[in-house]
Amino acid sequence: MTAGGKESDMRSCDILPMAEEHLDQVAEIERQCFSDPWSRRMLSEHLANPCAAALVALDPQGAVLGYAGLLAVLDEGYITNVAVRPERRRRGVASALLAALDRLGEERRLAFLTLEVRASNAAARALYQRCGYAETGCRKQYYAHPREDAIIMTKEFAKHGAETADGQ
Repeated sequence: MTAGGKESDMRSCDILPMAEEHLDQVAEIERQCFSDPWSRRMLSEHLANPCAAALVALDPQGAVLGYAGLLAVLDEGYITNVAVRPERRRRGVASALLAALDRLGEERRLAFLTLEVRASNAAARALYQRCGYAETGCRKQYYAHPREDAIIMTKEFAKHGAETADGQ
Protein backbone atom coordinates (compact mmCIF):
# COMPACT_ATOMS: atom_id res chain seq x y z
CA MET A 1 0.00 0.00 0.00
CA THR A 2 1.18 3.52 -0.73
CA ALA A 3 0.57 6.66 1.27
CA GLY A 4 -3.14 7.26 1.54
CA GLY A 5 -3.91 3.55 1.35
CA LYS A 6 -3.90 3.33 -2.45
CA GLU A 7 -2.43 0.24 -4.03
CA SER A 8 0.59 0.96 -6.22
CA ASP A 9 -0.30 0.55 -9.91
CA MET A 10 3.37 0.34 -10.91
CA ARG A 11 3.68 -3.14 -9.39
CA SER A 12 0.43 -4.28 -10.96
CA CYS A 13 0.86 -3.00 -14.50
CA ASP A 14 2.68 -4.23 -17.57
CA ILE A 15 4.45 -1.94 -20.02
CA LEU A 16 3.94 -3.20 -23.57
CA PRO A 17 4.16 -1.85 -27.12
CA MET A 18 0.95 -0.08 -28.05
CA ALA A 19 -1.27 -1.94 -30.53
CA GLU A 20 -4.35 -0.99 -32.56
CA GLU A 21 -6.52 -2.63 -29.90
CA HIS A 22 -5.39 0.01 -27.39
CA LEU A 23 -6.20 3.07 -29.52
CA ASP A 24 -9.77 3.69 -28.30
CA GLN A 25 -8.62 3.75 -24.66
CA VAL A 26 -5.55 5.86 -25.49
CA ALA A 27 -7.72 8.36 -27.38
CA GLU A 28 -9.98 8.55 -24.31
CA ILE A 29 -6.95 9.30 -22.11
CA GLU A 30 -5.89 12.00 -24.59
CA ARG A 31 -9.29 13.69 -24.23
CA GLN A 32 -9.10 13.47 -20.42
CA CYS A 33 -5.57 14.85 -20.17
CA PHE A 34 -4.99 17.42 -22.90
CA SER A 35 -6.76 20.58 -24.07
CA ASP A 36 -5.69 19.78 -27.67
CA PRO A 37 -5.87 15.98 -27.73
CA TRP A 38 -4.55 13.83 -30.54
CA SER A 39 -7.35 12.13 -32.45
CA ARG A 40 -7.57 8.36 -32.77
CA ARG A 41 -6.39 8.79 -36.36
CA MET A 42 -3.32 10.76 -35.27
CA LEU A 43 -2.53 8.08 -32.70
CA SER A 44 -2.91 5.37 -35.35
CA GLU A 45 -0.56 7.27 -37.69
CA HIS A 46 1.99 7.58 -34.88
CA LEU A 47 1.72 3.85 -34.27
CA ALA A 48 2.39 3.14 -37.98
CA ASN A 49 5.41 5.47 -38.18
CA PRO A 50 8.63 3.42 -38.42
CA CYS A 51 10.51 6.19 -36.57
CA ALA A 52 8.07 6.09 -33.65
CA ALA A 53 7.56 3.91 -30.61
CA ALA A 54 4.49 3.87 -28.40
CA LEU A 55 4.02 2.10 -25.09
CA VAL A 56 1.02 1.41 -22.90
CA ALA A 57 0.74 0.59 -19.21
CA LEU A 58 -1.92 -2.07 -18.73
CA ASP A 59 -3.60 -3.21 -15.53
CA PRO A 60 -4.06 -6.97 -14.95
CA GLN A 61 -7.45 -6.87 -16.71
CA GLY A 62 -5.93 -5.26 -19.84
CA ALA A 63 -7.22 -1.73 -19.28
CA VAL A 64 -4.89 1.05 -20.40
CA LEU A 65 -3.73 3.07 -17.39
CA GLY A 66 -1.44 5.35 -19.39
CA TYR A 67 0.77 5.59 -22.42
CA ALA A 68 3.88 7.26 -23.81
CA GLY A 69 5.11 8.00 -27.31
CA LEU A 70 8.55 8.60 -28.80
CA LEU A 71 9.92 9.75 -32.15
CA ALA A 72 13.53 8.85 -32.93
CA VAL A 73 15.38 10.97 -35.48
CA LEU A 74 18.93 9.77 -36.06
CA ASP A 75 20.30 9.64 -32.49
CA GLU A 76 17.74 12.05 -31.02
CA GLY A 77 14.64 11.01 -29.07
CA TYR A 78 11.57 13.22 -28.87
CA ILE A 79 8.90 12.20 -26.37
CA THR A 80 5.57 13.08 -27.95
CA ASN A 81 3.25 12.43 -25.00
CA VAL A 82 3.15 10.89 -21.57
CA ALA A 83 -0.32 10.58 -20.08
CA VAL A 84 -1.97 8.64 -17.25
CA ARG A 85 -5.67 8.41 -16.47
CA PRO A 86 -6.36 11.17 -13.92
CA GLU A 87 -7.73 8.72 -11.33
CA ARG A 88 -4.58 6.55 -11.60
CA ARG A 89 -1.95 9.28 -11.21
CA ARG A 90 0.69 9.42 -8.47
CA ARG A 91 1.00 5.62 -8.36
CA GLY A 92 4.16 5.11 -10.43
CA VAL A 93 2.59 4.55 -13.86
CA ALA A 94 4.25 7.55 -15.52
CA SER A 95 7.59 6.68 -13.88
CA ALA A 96 7.34 3.13 -15.25
CA LEU A 97 6.56 4.46 -18.74
CA LEU A 98 9.51 6.89 -18.58
CA ALA A 99 11.83 4.10 -17.42
CA ALA A 100 10.70 2.01 -20.40
CA LEU A 101 11.39 4.96 -22.74
CA ASP A 102 14.86 5.23 -21.17
CA ARG A 103 15.48 1.57 -22.00
CA LEU A 104 14.32 2.15 -25.58
CA GLY A 105 16.60 5.16 -25.83
CA GLU A 106 19.58 3.16 -24.62
CA GLU A 107 18.75 0.23 -26.93
CA ARG A 108 18.48 2.57 -29.92
CA ARG A 109 21.70 4.30 -28.86
CA LEU A 110 20.04 7.72 -28.64
CA ALA A 111 22.10 10.65 -27.40
CA PHE A 112 19.15 12.09 -25.47
CA LEU A 113 15.42 12.13 -24.85
CA THR A 114 13.63 15.47 -24.78
CA LEU A 115 10.08 16.72 -24.28
CA GLU A 116 8.00 19.82 -23.75
CA VAL A 117 5.82 20.37 -20.70
CA ARG A 118 3.51 23.23 -19.78
CA ALA A 119 5.29 25.77 -17.58
CA SER A 120 2.38 25.58 -15.10
CA ASN A 121 2.47 21.76 -14.81
CA ALA A 122 4.56 21.61 -11.64
CA ALA A 123 3.70 17.97 -10.92
CA ALA A 124 4.90 16.77 -14.33
CA ARG A 125 8.03 18.94 -14.18
CA ALA A 126 8.89 17.47 -10.77
CA LEU A 127 8.31 13.92 -12.08
CA TYR A 128 10.61 14.51 -15.05
CA GLN A 129 13.29 15.97 -12.78
CA ARG A 130 13.07 12.91 -10.50
CA CYS A 131 13.52 10.75 -13.61
CA GLY A 132 16.73 12.56 -14.60
CA TYR A 133 15.46 15.27 -16.96
CA ALA A 134 16.85 18.81 -16.72
CA GLU A 135 15.21 22.02 -17.86
CA THR A 136 17.12 23.07 -20.97
CA GLY A 137 15.00 25.75 -22.59
CA CYS A 138 11.67 27.41 -23.14
CA ARG A 139 9.34 27.65 -26.14
CA LYS A 140 7.37 30.88 -25.79
CA GLN A 141 3.60 30.61 -26.29
CA TYR A 142 3.98 26.98 -27.44
CA TYR A 143 0.64 25.75 -26.11
CA ALA A 144 -2.84 26.97 -26.98
CA HIS A 145 -6.04 26.57 -24.94
CA PRO A 146 -4.78 28.20 -22.79
CA ARG A 147 -1.82 29.96 -24.39
CA GLU A 148 1.28 29.09 -22.38
CA ASP A 149 5.03 28.58 -22.57
CA ALA A 150 6.56 25.12 -22.77
CA ILE A 151 9.57 24.14 -20.72
CA ILE A 152 11.96 21.91 -22.66
CA MET A 153 13.33 19.09 -20.53
CA THR A 154 16.12 16.77 -21.67
CA LYS A 155 17.83 13.65 -20.42
CA GLU A 156 21.20 12.87 -21.95
CA PHE A 157 22.61 9.37 -22.27
CA ALA A 158 26.25 8.33 -22.06
CA LYS A 159 28.02 8.46 -25.38
CA HIS A 160 28.02 5.09 -27.11
CA GLY A 161 31.21 3.78 -28.66
CA ALA A 162 33.29 6.83 -27.83
CA GLU A 163 36.86 6.55 -29.02
CA THR A 164 39.64 6.07 -26.53
CA ALA A 165 42.25 8.77 -25.91
CA ASP A 166 44.65 7.18 -28.43
CA GLY A 167 41.98 7.14 -31.20
CA GLN A 168 41.21 3.41 -31.07
